[in-house]
This record gives sequence, structure tokens and C-alpha cells, in this order.
Amino acid sequence: MSDVVMFLEWMIDLAFLAVVPTIVGGAIVLSLVGLTVWATAPIRRRRRARSNDS
Repeated sequence: MSDVVMFLEWMIDLAFLAVVPTIVGGAIVLSLVGLTVWATAPIRRRRRARSNDS
């Protein structure tokens, strides 16, 4: 019985070790993508306005 409990605790710990970096890494990637889109929006607007003028 003790081995089963120890195995389940190990599996839960492993799951936490896998989930936490995935969530944190995903949040960082989404933040960087959002900031990049936000920062380049004026450039895209200028390009679009220039191409509509000609």
C-alpha cells in the first residue's frame, strides 16, 4: 500500500513539474507576441495608408 501511495505522490509531483513551466512559458510567449503586435501596429497602419494612396 505504501508503494502505491508513494507512486501516486510521485506522479502528482511530476505533473506539477510539467504543468507549471508550460503555463509560465505559454504566458511569456503570448505576452511577447501581443507586445510585438501592439508595437508594430503603427508601422502596419502607415504601410496600409501608403499603399491605399497610390
